[in-house]
Amino acid sequence: MRFISPKIDFAFKKIFGSEQSKEILISFLNAIIYDGEKVIESLTINNPYNPGQITSLKETYLDIKAVLNNGSIVVIEMQVVRVSSFNKRIAYNLAKAYSNQLKTGEDYLLLNPVIAVTITDFILLKESPEVINKFIFQEESTKVTILEEELRLIFVELPKFKKSLNELKSLSDKWLFFLKETAHLQEIPENLGSVSEIKLALNLANQVNMTLEEFEIVDRRGMMLQDERGKLTYAEEKGREKGKFEQTLTLIVRQLKKRFGEIPDAIINQIETLSLENLEQLSEDFLDFNSQEDLENWLKK
Repeated sequence: MRFISPKIDFAFKKIFGSEQSKEILISFLNAIIYDGEKVIESLTINNPYNPGQITSLKETYLDIKAVLNNGSIVVIEMQVVRVSSFNKRIAYNLAKAYSNQLKTGEDYLLLNPVIAVTITDFILLKESPEVINKFIFQEESTKVTILEEELRLIFVELPKFKKSLNELKSLSDKWLFFLKETAHLQEIPENLGSVSEIKLALNLANQVNMTLEEFEIVDRRGMMLQDERGKLTYAEEKGREKGKFEQTLTLIVRQLKKRFGEIPDAIINQIETLSLENLEQLSEDFLDFNSQEDLENWLKK
């Protein structure tokens, strides 16, 4: 068997947001929001997944919206690559899902609670070791809560989950393992298959059960997300390299001025055009210089 990765947003929506996914989504949300207790008994998926409606791969993310049996609205999002204004988008989606329930002039009593579940394939909350973190409104110093039943934010950070297949005990453990490791499975493990909803999710993730159209969409989306992650990594590396260059440049110019006095702007400009490798070499070689002329000769090489 070969499985698609649920971390690819289109695959995620196919598995959790299709018409046949209600039992899957109920089990998943009970695991993540309610620690495995069967609080959610039924739900309705808004705008269910339909590959025929997908016209562009330029969307930065896809989300799933569901209305629970108690009227609560849940917005679920999978995010593989961190993007600019990510936190603001999460806040916006939560507020929009809450406010859009009312039309002009309607009573506030009609508002139902909203829960935003955000799953990330990167570390978002470095201060917390927990894989699942749940937030409500509370007073800063006394921690007295307010609106705890109205607005909730739940974050699931997959890189923090380290358990192996044999270590899975709780329902949340099994769903987290499914999200993180499905693409590496060769068959349906007994430990996961024993949960009927996860077994169904694995069957939906099985490439054999996908249409050609679905497979092409997921494949292209996966490549695009890899490209985005590569761009981000490259930008981070270039940023670190630039920071190191500027730090080394500042240090070597200060050392040269301390040793030879004021350095002409023309020579400073030459030093600024050096590569990081040559700049680091200069930081060693200048110790052998006896005069500014030695520096100028070195720059001519």
